[in-house]
Amino acid sequence: MKKKVVIVGGGFTGLNAARILSNRNDVEVTLIDRKNYHLFQPLLYQVAMAALGEGDIATPLRNMLARDGNVTVFKGAVCNVDLEARKVKTDFGDVEYDYLILACGAQHHYFGNNQWEEFAPGLKNLAQASEIRRRVMEAYEAAERTNDPKERKKQLTFVIVGGGPTGVELAGSIGEMSRFTLSKFYRHIDPKLTRIFIVEAAERILGTFSPELSSKATRELEKLGVQVWTSSMVSDVDSDGVQIGRERIEAATVLWAAGVKASEIGHNMGVETDRSGRIVVEQDLSLPGHPEVFVGGDQACFTLDNGSTLPGMAPVAMQAGNAIGRAIVDELKGKPRKPFKYRDKGQMATIGRNKAIVEIGNLKFDGAMAWFTWLLVHIYYLSTFRHRVFVLMQWGWSYFTFGYGARLIVNKDWRFYREQKSSPCDDKNA
Repeated sequence: MKKKVVIVGGGFTGLNAARILSNRNDVEVTLIDRKNYHLFQPLLYQVAMAALGEGDIATPLRNMLARDGNVTVFKGAVCNVDLEARKVKTDFGDVEYDYLILACGAQHHYFGNNQWEEFAPGLKNLAQASEIRRRVMEAYEAAERTNDPKERKKQLTFVIVGGGPTGVELAGSIGEMSRFTLSKFYRHIDPKLTRIFIVEAAERILGTFSPELSSKATRELEKLGVQVWTSSMVSDVDSDGVQIGRERIEAATVLWAAGVKASEIGHNMGVETDRSGRIVVEQDLSLPGHPEVFVGGDQACFTLDNGSTLPGMAPVAMQAGNAIGRAIVDELKGKPRKPFKYRDKGQMATIGRNKAIVEIGNLKFDGAMAWFTWLLVHIYYLSTFRHRVFVLMQWGWSYFTFGYGARLIVNKDWRFYREQKSSPCDDKNA
């Protein structure tokens, strides 16, 4: 009898586990995801900043697993899990399992202020990347049209809440784009006058990096015109900007990169979770009391020997997926499970052209060498050879021409015919 393995989530954990279990005669794998594609999230900010297109970092899951005859892909939403009956509750019915791998990922977290999302979108999926790109480009268009200096200043002001890698990469991209690219295309404004703020609650940005590299990143951001506000807690966000205690920044565009929380499925299942909603797991990444259930990636709270927990990073998710897949294979062969051992491959963040920081153990470096290292690592981990070639070509073109990709403004309203819809030109034609 083939064992039924259900994987919830087609991210790094789910995809790597599926590949380990692929083309085996003793397992039948079902992968369920809300989307029909695998997303390379480390480069998502480049889609938001028009440096890359959606298709450059996303690949249909069916394409990636087409040669794996024992893997079936379903597009659907998982609502809950019946641990006792070993059934996954989905929007298209129940799916039974012998082994379950939960890798649902995470979403941005507003710390109890979800109403801020309307004014400050986060960056976790392609739709949000497209919306951020639209808002950034709309701000420049609005600044080009207006004759009001105050309004123009507001439109050319961008606030990024959160000083982690995502916030730094967004701020650096806006700074670079406004100074080296957009200045060639606008006639009534000077995009070089763009004001960019990073607002961070902690004492410094990039808190997981060494203080030395954090300081170097701050200096490089300041060269691009980015103002870094540390020890600054955002108290309110609205359509006109952000409130930081008694201070206020008037801005047309606010972007959120301040925190994440895990999928709600852990809460729905009634299992133990940490403050971020991550499911607490055993040393083999299994659910306590349910060895047939594994949790990996951003959804897992894995405690290290020193008491800290593994961060929600792509390398962690990749290694977790491989480890879970091997654990199932070993058990099917009658071998004992091995505890998960994470191999720390370091961390890196890019700030702009020839500007990045890399930290691997005691090795720390920045500048052009760090930037090329960042490029090579991200090219290597892209999903397919085609993506590697196209992204490398796009980056090469951008490097030598200071050009960005298609800065397209795509509105959500796609229909020609809507009830109670008025055209912007109706009043002028009356």
